[in-house]
Amino acid sequence: MKTSNKAAHAARSVAAFAIAGAISILAAGAASAQTPPPAAPSAGTPAPVILVIDRNAILRASKVGQSIVQQVNAYSQSAEKEFKGQADSLRGQEQQLQQQIAILAPDVKAKKIKAFQAQQQAFQQKVQLRQTQIQGGVLQARQQVEKALGPILQGLLRERHANLLFDRNAVVLGTVNVDITGAAIQRLDQKMPTVKVQLVTPSPADMRLMQQQQQQQGR
Repeated sequence: MKTSNKAAHAARSVAAFAIAGAISILAAGAASAQTPPPAAPSAGTPAPVILVIDRNAILRASKVGQSIVQQVNAYSQSAEKEFKGQADSLRGQEQQLQQQIAILAPDVKAKKIKAFQAQQQAFQQKVQLRQTQIQGGVLQARQQVEKALGPILQGLLRERHANLLFDRNAVVLGTVNVDITGAAIQRLDQKMPTVKVQLVTPSPADMRLMQQQQQQQGR
């Protein structure tokens, strides 16, 4: 009976899971924010004027992206401390149960094992819920960042008379410097240096969105 080891592992790994999920959600969110709405049609087809942005660099280097990761770290460390005590308690209960199994009547033994496994399952569900709430908070914060970043990118396109914006990962080769990542980070820092990450239980639609984004990042 090693279920308590699984519970302890869940408590220790909640930080890693939450942070990884936060980063993948943020990256996917930046991707959806990078392309402004199409310009109004004009006579003829304009020549393409392309700009490039590194959305991953924005998340790493911007103040708001760093703020989100710091808050996720804090939530995860708090959860790990909270769950460690419960995991240790369950491990102790398991050791006591193992010592008693040999002398317990079969029906009593079955009841005790069933009750213990129910505690284990409840604990693991609690850990999973906290992880999901952290990622839900990141999703909500990302939506606020998108609202701030979208107009910034549109403004840079207008200022530089461009009509196309590509992610750097989509560029194979270039002979001119058309990267506006630095300018976007600078303006985002001024407009939104931080955003509050709150523990939020995602809606079913948001849960599906997070799962899709994480699957895309895993490809």
